[in-house]
Amino acid sequence: MIDKTKLYPLAEAIALVKKTSLTKFDGTVELHVNLNPMSLGDAKGDYRGTVSLPHGTGKEVRVAIADDALLSKIESGTIDFDVLVAHPSMMPKLAKLAKTLGPKGLMPNPKNGTVSPDPEKRAKELAHGQVNFKAEPGNPIIHMGIGKVSFDEKKLTENIQAILTSIGMTKISRVTLASTMGPGIKVAL
Repeated sequence: MIDKTKLYPLAEAIALVKKTSLTKFDGTVELHVNLNPMSLGDAKGDYRGTVSLPHGTGKEVRVAIADDALLSKIESGTIDFDVLVAHPSMMPKLAKLAKTLGPKGLMPNPKNGTVSPDPEKRAKELAHGQVNFKAEPGNPIIHMGIGKVSFDEKKLTENIQAILTSIGMTKISRVTLASTMGPGIKVAL
């Protein structure tokens, strides 16, 4: 059904991803972007960025803003959020909780945009489909979920175009689309 050597146009690749998704649940559509190492320069090991997906990822993100009440909840062992956003003035207080938050990937960090002078605004952006992407260490490859299989083709296309534009077409060498537990489909740029 899928020719592993063929590069499919984006619309056809999306249709194939939807057709080859055989899971009983609403799987995620994943985008795998191989970057051109020559175009990255010194950023080879640490290429990252942020993109606002026009239609979100289909996953509800629970965003919390760090304050004293939340810190006491975290100390008592209750973590009921996916992303924690903090004002820079809260970071010394959060440092005490680094051993709890760090291993879970929840510690606010200026590199991924979760330390902000306006945490309320940043929390809204993150809740409405803004996602961070990061290349694998040592490999110039970015993996990210871009939506659900149940999304229509137009929504998936717009999310993909937003990501590719954010990364920059000159930095991209190959793009592959796949669904959860589905085959990879190479996309022609």
